[in-house]
Amino acid sequence: MRLLVVEDEPKMSRLLQAALQREGHAVDSVDNGREALWMATECDYDAIVLDVMIPPPDGFEVCRTLRSQGRWAPILLLTARDSVTDRVNGLDAGADDYLPKPFSFEELSARLRALVRRQATERPTRLIVGDLELDPATRQVSRSGTPVKLSPKGFSLLELFMRRPGEVLSRATLLEHAWDFAYEGDSNVVDVYIRYLRDKVDRPFGKESIETVWGVGYRLNA
Repeated sequence: MRLLVVEDEPKMSRLLQAALQREGHAVDSVDNGREALWMATECDYDAIVLDVMIPPPDGFEVCRTLRSQGRWAPILLLTARDSVTDRVNGLDAGADDYLPKPFSFEELSARLRALVRRQATERPTRLIVGDLELDPATRQVSRSGTPVKLSPKGFSLLELFMRRPGEVLSRATLLEHAWDFAYEGDSNVVDVYIRYLRDKVDRPFGKESIETVWGVGYRLNA
């Protein structure tokens, strides 16, 4: 997933970014409402982790503005203020969920997975394409019942393919959703990871499910 973290406390921001990146997610980070609105408008995020008490506009106003602009990426609000009024204000502003501080990263990660599953397209808890199965919660992959061990980035890329089976994904799309905003390399990294995935989930099983669509991108077939 590609995520936006909006948090003005430097230590918390670094911890969130590092923890999410360890799970293989692409993470962009800003520390104020103005930049949050710009990033969330310019980029297609799978979810947004948004602190309420940020430099103006605050998290509530960021939610309201994004929803008024038709930006529907799931938003998880974070705040040290846990009154009923604050929770109601956040949800009424357009947030999808609300997590009070302090929190465990395991809970935050689980809530993000739940939010992504509730998007407009169907998001089951386990992804199954043919005999290939991926569980985002346990981060386990198997083919025909045989476990497949992947790196965090390989897992993230395969998850993206399995959420869009049969769809041709361009290198630009793969870069956008699996690498963060600061990535300055070229698209060759996509080809490297495609070869890596084929070596892990296709060739050992005598399969050719990851197809190259010349001049366009790649597709995962059942």
